[in-house]
Amino acid sequence: MRETVHVALPGRAYDVKIGPGLLSESGAQIAPLLRRPRVAVISDETVAGLHLEALRAGLSTEQIEMTALSLPPGEGTKSWTHLQTCIDWLLDQQVERGDILVALGGGVIGDLAGFAASILRRGVRFVQIPTSLLAQVDSSVGGKTGINTRHGKNLVGAFHQPSLVLADTAVLGTLKPRDFLAGYGEVVKYGLLGDAAFFDWLEEQGPALAAGDKAARVEAVRRSVQMKADIVTRDETEQGERALLNLGHTFCHALEAATGYSNRLLHGEGVAIGCALAFTLSARMGLCPQEEPSRVRAHLQDMGMKVDLRDIAGDLPDADGLMTLMGQDKKVVDGHLRFILARGIGQAFVTGEVDKADVLAVLNEALAQR
Repeated sequence: MRETVHVALPGRAYDVKIGPGLLSESGAQIAPLLRRPRVAVISDETVAGLHLEALRAGLSTEQIEMTALSLPPGEGTKSWTHLQTCIDWLLDQQVERGDILVALGGGVIGDLAGFAASILRRGVRFVQIPTSLLAQVDSSVGGKTGINTRHGKNLVGAFHQPSLVLADTAVLGTLKPRDFLAGYGEVVKYGLLGDAAFFDWLEEQGPALAAGDKAARVEAVRRSVQMKADIVTRDETEQGERALLNLGHTFCHALEAATGYSNRLLHGEGVAIGCALAFTLSARMGLCPQEEPSRVRAHLQDMGMKVDLRDIAGDLPDADGLMTLMGQDKKVVDGHLRFILARGIGQAFVTGEVDKADVLAVLNEALAQR
């Protein structure tokens, strides 16, 4: 069970290796990229406790030395403070422009370490070793890196492609069920935005995938990564088609800001709720049949996921407050929000022509059900 997806960006092409056991092969996989046998690893304390020694052992098979920095887990780590910590530590380790930085962790570590790599010495190469389902199917591929600020999520960052991605699907077995299902929110997104047949497959295979079916997990990661790789190759810096990958994210980012980027709402949970809201908005605008948002919600509920605003614990702003938070989204163009809506499952598109009254109506209806 080993798959490779090639991201064919001219001059910056790289492979995404997918399958169990890649941590133990990390030395053989990374050695061809190295000018000298050493790497600097950035991880978080939770992931380091589970996987850092396995990575060290894998690297040692090729006599590659490893030095590591472990940061606190959680979305709050994607900050100016921790970015400075990373940069200072990398300079202390005398990481040179020809060296490799390894990001070992979920989306937070991948985004933060990737951004550090993009600005250290005006750019050093890095390898993504994503350890969460969300990172394996989404954030580790495509070169988006960055941090959050008090104004919103991912508003400071850079496009900086990795040199290699090692998605060891065996490590998914160490995830808590909530974290695995949060990542599944991004998997579902791929079917919803452009591959109705994949969504059909997920409706059939999703329960087995969540229960630990190894082959199903490899296939879900492969299909997700292949779709993202194809889109990124055509539109690396999100001038058009790549924006489709943000299906559900306009709602999601507002909800994450409203919950303080806390454990109340994980990113993938926000994506799932955001996808359901995007389909509800699409149906309200007459773009897709009413049955489509019902089908989306039914599958998410079958998987035991968060589906609606009522599934978020604690207080939320009113509809106007959520609209204000949406206004900080990166997808704002000339002051107007762009939404990713759908004409049906697998038929997403980008539009700036959405009546604010329709968005408010969808939000007010969702809030009224809390």
